[in-house]
Amino acid sequence: MGTFRFILRRVFYLLIQLIGVVTVLFFLVRLLPGNPAHALVGQGANEASIAAIEAKLGFDKPLPVQYVIYLGNLFRGDLGDSIFTGQTVRADLIQRFPATFELVTIAMALTILIGIPLGIYVALQTKGLIANIVSKIVFIYGMLTGAIPDFWLGLILIFVFFFVLRIVPAPIGRLGTMGVAPDRVTGLYIIDSVLTSNWEAFKVSARHLILPVATLTLIYMGNIVKMARSTMTEVMQSEFIEYARASGLPRAVIRSYALRNALAPVVTVVAFNYSFLLGGAVLVETVFAWGGLGEYAVQAIIQSDYFPITGFALVTAIFIAILYLSLDLVYAFLDPRIRY
Repeated sequence: MGTFRFILRRVFYLLIQLIGVVTVLFFLVRLLPGNPAHALVGQGANEASIAAIEAKLGFDKPLPVQYVIYLGNLFRGDLGDSIFTGQTVRADLIQRFPATFELVTIAMALTILIGIPLGIYVALQTKGLIANIVSKIVFIYGMLTGAIPDFWLGLILIFVFFFVLRIVPAPIGRLGTMGVAPDRVTGLYIIDSVLTSNWEAFKVSARHLILPVATLTLIYMGNIVKMARSTMTEVMQSEFIEYARASGLPRAVIRSYALRNALAPVVTVVAFNYSFLLGGAVLVETVFAWGGLGEYAVQAIIQSDYFPITGFALVTAIFIAILYLSLDLVYAFLDPRIRY
């Protein structure tokens, strides 16, 4: 019963947060420079043409009235229409979300599979020349990842591995210019290629994933490495580990105890990084012409297309809110005291 009440309480808070996010987003987007109607009719249009387009789009009404209309449409699942794609924002987001989700999820999986073991290894190997060298390299890497822009690293990787070495395909979308997408099942090309046994599409999509995934992984893995290293070092120096050593427990058992206690803060950083990856994908997708939500948002901002901007930000907020809700549930499972 306590767990059920905890979940209901968190879901209630989530709904309040989303309403607040929608409200703030709606009014902030209207403060952006540019006029969708002006951008639609082009340069040299007269005021009467612009006013007619604004009336057709509903932008001639006072902002509070526009907000009430938008909120009513939102509760019916209507996110508005994109002026420049000619589709509903909902259709655009459904079409583009799998590309972003595939990119950030694979990058997140690699940051976990590489970052956590690397951080733990550095924490445990405190003696020896190799351990010192690896520790210094990890320290420098952790410092650099906080200073290097992700889009800049993406451009450098493109220059080195595509332009100079020619070992990866051109950074043009998920399949390049000649690739054929697999039959859509989930929208994730890697998964759909396996499900439909389309191995040519699997090979092409996997090769196009290399550089954008490497860009996001290299940039965002630093936080996980540093957190895994620092927490594991702290736990290994704690009193209960010293007591375990004094009791004569095997080294493997001691390290397993330490690992279980060190992973909780790392899980938090992993959740934060997952949300940061979604934001980082905005510019990285633009660099690689990825065709996901990030590129869609950049194009909408450039074109002053209000509804796609709000729709992208809303989907991002929902994704992050669900992610943090899942994190709360994991913590509640690990520590029952949190449920009450």
